[in-house]
Amino acid sequence: MSNHTGKPKPAKRAATSPSATSRSRTAPSAPAVAPVAVQRRPVEHDLLLAAIPHPILVLGPDNRAVYANAAAESFLSTSAPMLKRMTLEEVVAFGCPLNGLVEQVRANQQTINEYGIEMVTPKFTAPKLVDVYSGPLPDQPSHVLLMLQQRTMAQMIERQLTHRAAARSVSGMAAVLAHEIKNPLSGIRGAAQLLEPSLSDEDRPLAQLICAETDRIKALVDRMEVFGDERPLERTSVNIHDILDHVRRLSESGFARGIRFVADYDPSLPLLPGNRDKLVQAFLNLFKNAAEAIGDGTDPGRIVLQTAFRPGVRLTLPGSGVRISLPLMIQVEDNGPGIPDHLKPNMFDPFVTTKRTGTGLGLALVAKIIGDHGGIIECESEPKRTVFRVLLPLHDRISTTKSA
Repeated sequence: MSNHTGKPKPAKRAATSPSATSRSRTAPSAPAVAPVAVQRRPVEHDLLLAAIPHPILVLGPDNRAVYANAAAESFLSTSAPMLKRMTLEEVVAFGCPLNGLVEQVRANQQTINEYGIEMVTPKFTAPKLVDVYSGPLPDQPSHVLLMLQQRTMAQMIERQLTHRAAARSVSGMAAVLAHEIKNPLSGIRGAAQLLEPSLSDEDRPLAQLICAETDRIKALVDRMEVFGDERPLERTSVNIHDILDHVRRLSESGFARGIRFVADYDPSLPLLPGNRDKLVQAFLNLFKNAAEAIGDGTDPGRIVLQTAFRPGVRLTLPGSGVRISLPLMIQVEDNGPGIPDHLKPNMFDPFVTTKRTGTGLGLALVAKIIGDHGGIIECESEPKRTVFRVLLPLHDRISTTKSA
């Protein structure tokens, strides 16, 4: 009787059956269904194409753009609605290889890639070199997709390494010339000086001509001998603005008299490790090159100096896996007539010049000095605007290599 008290037994155990327990344990995981729903939501194609930093065009059967992403609008300096009203032949100049490439893709229904196509449009101030990736759309064979990639930074670094190789070849040649030519020149000049007093009045100018020409050759060899100096740079912390101002004052009192200088400096730039004398020599050559390019033109001469901090450019040192950052940018811009197209690919090579009395060693020496500082130099030129851009590291390349 003691087991029957008249009170109902609690239903505790009945509620804790195995199935009920499993349900209670899995109940908190119910909100996880929401992320699954988000993952199944498709990403719109327009968003993907708009996020790609390279210009993308989709051309219809009549070669009018049916789609252009933001990068294409920026690259072609034309809005998407305007591109949709223009044919490709109206966008690019007559004879541009891009026209034939599109027709070839449409006819063969195959993907075609072309590298180093020169694009010219009425909106471009100068031709642009691009790599083109093209192919038909699977669902619409008459439509052609084009992706353009401008060849800028990769080419800049590639050319800079070529400039360094050229400077190294000149270094070896300079060392040979200094030893094999300067010594015989001294003997030739000395012999001419000894013969001069004993010559007749008619022959004496010939001896003087020998002395003058040997002096001229010696001066040229002395200039080339600088390329053979492979000693490590003695570096100190230098202020690039002090160097630019010093070179500007030298220029204004000499070869750049009458030319207006405009300075646009970033005052927040820190000191950089460098050799002051070498950097003065490099920028003096750049200023002189700009002043001589301006010449006596009808327009007032102007040289713009600009410095800025531009992170993101990195360069791998030849012969090692060390990568250094080149955030310090110095630009020297002039409003001269520009550099001829046939000289642009080799303008930093030795003996390349347009001057009748020039030796073509000035820019080659600049490339060597900047390279010795672990930096690179590049040039962009068009009529009324030529820019020499120097990128330098803010850390000593030697110490960076050792710490790595």
